[in-house]
Amino acid sequence: MGANASAMAALSPDYVRHISPYVPGKPIEELAREYGLVESQIVKLASNENPRGPSPKVRAAIAAAAAGVTRYPDGNGFALKQALAARFGVGLDQIVLGNGSNDVLELATQAFLRPGDHTVYAQHAFAVYALATQARGARGIEVRARDLGHDLAAMRTALTEETRIVFVANPNNPTGTWLPPAQVQTFVESVPSGVLIVLDEAYNEYLQADQQANSASWIAAHPNLIVSRTFSKAYGLAGLRVGYGIADPGVADMLNRVRQPFNVNSIAQAAALAALADDDYVAESARLNRDGLAQLMHGLDAIGVPYLPSHGNFLMVRVADPGEGAAPVYEALLRRGVIVRPVANYGLPEWLRVTVGLAEENARFLSALGAALGK
Repeated sequence: MGANASAMAALSPDYVRHISPYVPGKPIEELAREYGLVESQIVKLASNENPRGPSPKVRAAIAAAAAGVTRYPDGNGFALKQALAARFGVGLDQIVLGNGSNDVLELATQAFLRPGDHTVYAQHAFAVYALATQARGARGIEVRARDLGHDLAAMRTALTEETRIVFVANPNNPTGTWLPPAQVQTFVESVPSGVLIVLDEAYNEYLQADQQANSASWIAAHPNLIVSRTFSKAYGLAGLRVGYGIADPGVADMLNRVRQPFNVNSIAQAAALAALADDDYVAESARLNRDGLAQLMHGLDAIGVPYLPSHGNFLMVRVADPGEGAAPVYEALLRRGVIVRPVANYGLPEWLRVTVGLAEENARFLSALGAALGK
């Protein structure tokens, strides 16, 4: 049986067989099993989730929508698309719904990449850019980071005749770095019209109002731009997997041609619709996140641990000297019931990424980290 399985795997294209699958954050249940810990005593700060969860209005919408799960969802997501179109001042035909914004990234590569094409993305940028590229048999060009963030000038220089997509994350995960809107807009204007720009703004809602770009408005002049956002972060709907892309109608049409017809379920659509209308809750989540970042940075300063200032709902913390790895500290935190995220796979072996949690969760992390480092 094993031999037959290996023989069947060999029928898959080389570029698929060589993919290293995306590894999500360790679940609480798994840690409890591995270390004999009590689930309720474990703090998970690994996956950039909103620790508040969804708003009361969203919870009510979820409960109401649950009564209709015997029916297929609206495959076109009309109500949610209508609300998004009104929010951003675009047409219904410019909205693509995704099973999380990750789905939108995948759809872009599925619709526009052929084997042998190139994509361009920054060093230390979201791992899915490289994975989605490889899954299409295309070649990813990683551009060296500047100060652990995007070097837009170098990324522009890296574009070739074979480049079909360039990915820009703003803010960037996992580093938390951010580019001012004017810089991003200048970059968009500089990219040839035959190259699709995917602007990943999954953490946009955590930015201050004057830091947020009106990026959807750029699409009218630059139909090669896709703006990707999600309800998984500030809106607190990570478990329901709903995101969206805003694009030129022709580009959106191509993504919708390869999109699964029911990729966003009915409960997710109802929850996202309610979440989009609850601006006060999102604003409060962003405010609490800023407070949490300040708490973490103050605590790290107190124990002398370096970190990278962040514009997301997470913080990169350097827990090892250059040439050493963060694995021992990560393991020590796990044993103390605190889950964070190793980022060695991003070329950052000395660092760990910690999500901003509730105040008591942040305090648990700081205490556990101090103990793990002997501080």
